[in-house]
Amino acid sequence: MSMEIKYLVILILALILISLGKALFHLSSGKGSSAGMVRALSWRIGLSVTLFALLILAYYLGWIKPNTG
Repeated sequence: MSMEIKYLVILILALILISLGKALFHLSSGKGSSAGMVRALSWRIGLSVTLFALLILAYYLGWIKPNTG
C-alpha cells in the first residue's frame, strides 16, 4: 500500500472519530437540540462511505493489495 493511501485512510479514520466525539458531546450536553448530533452523525456516515469507496477503488486500481500470507 502506498504511503499516500495509508495517510489518507488514517486521516479519514481520524475525522470519523472526531465526528463521533462531536455527536457524543451533543448527546451528553443535554441542550435539547439534536440538530448538532444529527449533523455530526451524518458526517460520520458520509466519511465511512467515502472510506469504503476509496478502499474499493484503490484495490481495483492496484494501489493496494490484499495480504495473502
